[in-house]
Amino acid sequence: MSQEFTHLDSAGNPSMVDVGAKSVTQRMARARAIVILGDEIMDELEHEEIHTKKGPVFQTAILAGIMASKKTGELIPLCHPLGLDNCQVAIHVNDKREVVIDCTARITARTGVEMEALTGATVAALTVYDMCKAFSHDIVIREVKLMEKSGGKRDFKRGE
Repeated sequence: MSQEFTHLDSAGNPSMVDVGAKSVTQRMARARAIVILGDEIMDELEHEEIHTKKGPVFQTAILAGIMASKKTGELIPLCHPLGLDNCQVAIHVNDKREVVIDCTARITARTGVEMEALTGATVAALTVYDMCKAFSHDIVIREVKLMEKSGGKRDFKRGE
């Protein structure tokens, strides 16, 4: 492998990456989760929202995604604790009747925010699952993936 794992020291032990010598730059990452709810639940969709006894599903998932992004450093070992400049979660239903969750995290720092964006999208998707499981357990969180990142050593952009 031409690349080495960044979170291992020379002896192969877990190690936090030292970002002290890196330049402070504006960094952004956007991650996406796709949730398949099925027709039974999607038939409950009204004005781009699903209302349950627990409350509005997408609005609750947005809050959960933002809260999770802010706590990424507490959830994932060796992740730097970061004070985000901004975090936005957007949810929409595409033409295939899939729930699309995008989480965008921004920071001015020495390290990137990919994990914060991925965590936010994942927890938002899990929140949708949790709030809809009373209707059906045939819910699938199909994928979570990094869509783009910028401001670090290498920028990245995946096709939509």
